[in-house]
Amino acid sequence: MTAVNYSQFREHLKSYMDRVTEDFETLIVTRKTKNVVVISEDAYNNLLENLHLMSEKANYDWLVESIAQVEAGQTQVHELIEVEDD
Repeated sequence: MTAVNYSQFREHLKSYMDRVTEDFETLIVTRKTKNVVVISEDAYNNLLENLHLMSEKANYDWLVESIAQVEAGQTQVHELIEVEDD
């Protein structure tokens, strides 16, 4: 995460936007009043998807249980089977 003041952001807008989009970096633009957060569209979409997944209790419980199983080593490896299209 990088913080930059408004004047620097405005002066080097393209460079900062490139860093946000290419490096998946979050940028804080500091102002005298309230600060602004700049993220890429991909990061924004990811954030919304995670928010949606976590907003439903059943999804949240399933994710928490799955994480616990992975951490406890309760996983299995399976070979993928190629299926031919008819």
